[in-house]
Amino acid sequence: MSLEQLFAPFDPPFTSLPCHLRYWVEHTPDELACAFLTDGENDDIRMTFEDLDRRASAIAATLQQRGLTGKQAMLLFPPGPEFVESFFGCMYAGVVAVPAYPPRRNRNKLRIESIADDSQSVAALTVSSILDRSRDSIDAAAENGDKLEWIATDTIDSAAASEYAQHTNDPNDIAFLQYTSGSTGSPKGVVLSHGNIIDNCKKITCSFETGRDVTGLSWLPTYHDMGLVGGLLNPMFIGRPTYLMSPMLFLQKPIRWLKAISRYKVTISGGPNFAYDLCTKKIDEKDLDEIDLSTWGLAFNGAEPVRRRTLEKFAEKFAQCGFRPEAFYPCYGMAETTLIVTGGVRAEKPVVRCFDGSALDEGKVIAAAPDGDRGRFVVGSGQILPNEDVLVVDPDTLTKVPHDRVGEIWISSASVGQGYWNKPDVTAETFHGKLADSDDQTSYLRSGDLGFFHRGELFVTGRLKDLIIVRGVNRYPQDIEMTVERADRRLRNG
Repeated sequence: MSLEQLFAPFDPPFTSLPCHLRYWVEHTPDELACAFLTDGENDDIRMTFEDLDRRASAIAATLQQRGLTGKQAMLLFPPGPEFVESFFGCMYAGVVAVPAYPPRRNRNKLRIESIADDSQSVAALTVSSILDRSRDSIDAAAENGDKLEWIATDTIDSAAASEYAQHTNDPNDIAFLQYTSGSTGSPKGVVLSHGNIIDNCKKITCSFETGRDVTGLSWLPTYHDMGLVGGLLNPMFIGRPTYLMSPMLFLQKPIRWLKAISRYKVTISGGPNFAYDLCTKKIDEKDLDEIDLSTWGLAFNGAEPVRRRTLEKFAEKFAQCGFRPEAFYPCYGMAETTLIVTGGVRAEKPVVRCFDGSALDEGKVIAAAPDGDRGRFVVGSGQILPNEDVLVVDPDTLTKVPHDRVGEIWISSASVGQGYWNKPDVTAETFHGKLADSDDQTSYLRSGDLGFFHRGELFVTGRLKDLIIVRGVNRYPQDIEMTVERADRRLRNG
C-alpha cells in the first residue's frame, strides 16, 4: 500500500517530525499520542497530541531563551513522559538531542561522561531527582573542564509554551546523535538528520502497512534506535497511539508485555529475539488464560540473530492466546541507517530456509535438505525496501560477490546517517564505501554485518568483527552459543 492510502483521509507534510506532530495537533488534538504504564500494567499517564505539543513547546521556549539552538544537549531521563516531551522540545527548538540512559549508582557513569565529551554537549536535560544526584560527579569528570548547563524539565511550567518561537527544521539539519553500544570500542554518535528520520519512518510505515487503525506498544529503551525510532518516533509520524513501559518492568516480569498487548488491543509490538525466548521460558502456563493476543498483527524481531526455534516455541505456546505465526516479522537494521533496512511481507510467515552448514562456514551458500545431517536453518530478514540499494560485497576486494557467496552487507539509502560525530576517519571508512569494480560513485554504508541473498531474501549470518576463523573455516559466535545451549539445558540465556 502507498503512503497516501495508509494515511487517508489525512495528508501530513512529510518534511520533518515536528511538522508531523503539529499536523496531528491541528487535525486530531484530543487523540491519544502516548501513554505510560508506570507499573507495567496501568496507563497512569496519558498524553494527547495537544498535551505533548504544549509540553514540547514549553521546553523548547526554555532552550531557546538559554541560547541552545544549534547546540547539543544530553537527555538523561528514566523511562517516562519527560523523555518524550524533552526529545520533541529539542526538535522544536533546533537543539541536537543526545539520548543516553541516566546514571545508575555509578555503573554507567563512565559511558555518560564519554558521550558528554564526545558529543560536545553544552547542556543536560533530566528530571529533578537525577539532577540533584548526578550533576556534580559528571561535571567533575568532564575532560574539557566545561560544566554542562543542567535543566530539570519537570520544573518548566507549561505556560512557557506561549513564549515559543516556531523553528523550521531543514531536512539536512541534525536532529539527534544516536550513540552506538560501544561493544567493540568507545561509543560513536551516529549523526541523524530530520530527512533521515522521515525517510526511515516512510520505510517502516510502508513495510509494516501501519494505517490509521494501528496501536503500538514498546518496552524497549528510548536511548537505542529500535526503542526510539520504532517505539516512539514512528507512531508519532503516523499519528497513532503508542504505549510505553520501562525495560526493567518487562525484564522483571515478561508477562507484563503480553498482558499490555491484550489489555490495550495492541496491533504492533516487538523486540530482539531474546524477548520472545524470555516469554516462552518465564510465563507460566496457568497464566495464559488471562492473555488475548488476537489483535497482535505484527511482532517484529530484530537487533540480534533471529532463531527458528524461538519463533516455533513462542508460536506454539501462545497459539491458545490467539497468536498467529504469520504475525512474526523478522527485520534487519541498525543505528547507522536510522533503523530499518530490510523487512518481510506482512501477514506472511517468516522465511526459513535450510542451507549446508559446512558450506556456510566456508562462505558458500548451498541449499540443503531439511532432514539431512548437514542442514542449518536460517531465518530470513526480509527483502530490500523501496528507494534503497543493498549489496553483498567481498570486504577484502570491495567487489560484489555472487549470490552463492557470503559477504559484507552494504547499504545506500536516504535513511543512512551523515556519519559519526566528530570522527572523520571512521566516517570515511564506514559511510563512504565504494565498489572497486564499478565507475559508479555511489557511497555505501559498510554495515560490518555478513550475509547473503537467496531468492530475494536477505539472510544475516553474523558480524565481520565477531567472526572466528579456525583453520580456514568461519565460526559464528551465535552458532557456537546455540550448540553449547543444546548440549546442556542448564546452559541457556538467563
